[in-house]
Amino acid sequence: MQLRNVTPDDVDAYVRMRCDPVMMTELGGPLPRERMPDKVRRDARDAAADIAWIKMIIPDPAAPGVVAGSVTIWSHDTDDGPLSEIGWMVLPPFQGRGLAKRAARALLEQARDDGRWGDVHAFPATGNGASNGICRSLGFRFAGEQDVTFADRVLRTNHWLITPHTDLNPTNPTTQD
Repeated sequence: MQLRNVTPDDVDAYVRMRCDPVMMTELGGPLPRERMPDKVRRDARDAAADIAWIKMIIPDPAAPGVVAGSVTIWSHDTDDGPLSEIGWMVLPPFQGRGLAKRAARALLEQARDDGRWGDVHAFPATGNGASNGICRSLGFRFAGEQDVTFADRVLRTNHWLITPHTDLNPTNPTTQD
């Protein structure tokens, strides 16, 4: 598996991830297809400027054109101040292979080594067993249920928290496969 920055050429992958009713079941339903080119341009700009880490998951480095999904760490403002958040999406043909967990772990390890993001939060939908399981297996701490807004939709989520610098290390058995 390999992670690379999103580029303006990733519109098709965004459409497959964000405009598909099955992919977006836990996120309030599909997003409008016509918004994807602009979203990809903004994300590619932010990734290139190192404002956010927006990575495309490449399952086989020998086939760099095949995108399985994405994993992202970004910061945004909340009522309590800035918050670093991680999120991931893996397309159905690639699910069940551990790619989301490996990609999230790789990005969290990068965050640990970089030291820039501090505590990292995740907000999978309460009914998203796979993503909640990834949070548990990577050593996130459960902080409770919380309503969050995503794409102008209020979602009921589980709030998870990890401090990569102290929680994510090779000797912590909760972060191993």
